[in-house]
Amino acid sequence: MIIPPKDERRKEKLEAFDRLLTIMDELRLNCPWDKKQTLESIRHLTIEETYELSDAILNENIEEVKKEIGDLMLHMVFYSKIADEQKAFDVADALNSISDKLVHRHPHIYGDVEANDAEAVKANWEKIKLKEKGNKSVLGGVPNSLPALVKAIRIQDKARGVGFDWEKKEQVWEKVEEEMQEFKEEFNAEAEAIDKEKATLEFGDLLFSLVNYARFIDIDPEEALERTNLKFIKRFQFLETESKKDGKNISEMSLEEMEVYWEKAKQLK
Repeated sequence: MIIPPKDERRKEKLEAFDRLLTIMDELRLNCPWDKKQTLESIRHLTIEETYELSDAILNENIEEVKKEIGDLMLHMVFYSKIADEQKAFDVADALNSISDKLVHRHPHIYGDVEANDAEAVKANWEKIKLKEKGNKSVLGGVPNSLPALVKAIRIQDKARGVGFDWEKKEQVWEKVEEEMQEFKEEFNAEAEAIDKEKATLEFGDLLFSLVNYARFIDIDPEEALERTNLKFIKRFQFLETESKKDGKNISEMSLEEMEVYWEKAKQLK
């Protein structure tokens, strides 16, 4: 094992964490808002902060990344403080728990297991996790509340970790084409009525296969879709502002008129 170099700022980092713990203690005793919070009441705020961190990363705004990490650290300390008051656990227990888990699931670093690449590490991780108490399924660690696209990615990653996967990307693309054909059979655009239930299921299969193919060519589907979302927002807002400058009301414009502005928006970087 390679020994990490001495961290010249370790003392400052520990002092900064101690400062946050102290401030949390003070707020919990003195601030009316902080005093009334529970694990449940700040849960939705944590989710919001996580997405804000994601935005900062996608925007490559490292200063915002720093701020959002701080916000999330506050939430972790907040949860730990509440649990400490309930005599359930404290922040030291939480940190020792993750440290113990990391050591246990990295036997190639802290034991005598060999793992020479990232795929082998992931495979070992999933095998160890499955053996741990309470994990009856490889997929058991995928949260039910994850957004569907992210959940698909995690499901496929975990299945791959135990060897349940295609061998070549060409096979995956064949599956995409197969699912597309099945969807087209259930959803004929010229038909007056479709079986919405069947079409929905086939569309889900198609999306799942596309997520799988993206994984094979090393594309994060969530990131790819979010980048497209942001691109669409930027172009649509250009359409709105530029048409307004020309004295036009977007709700009264024809599609052909909108298309003129859309083509201009596509020239934006």
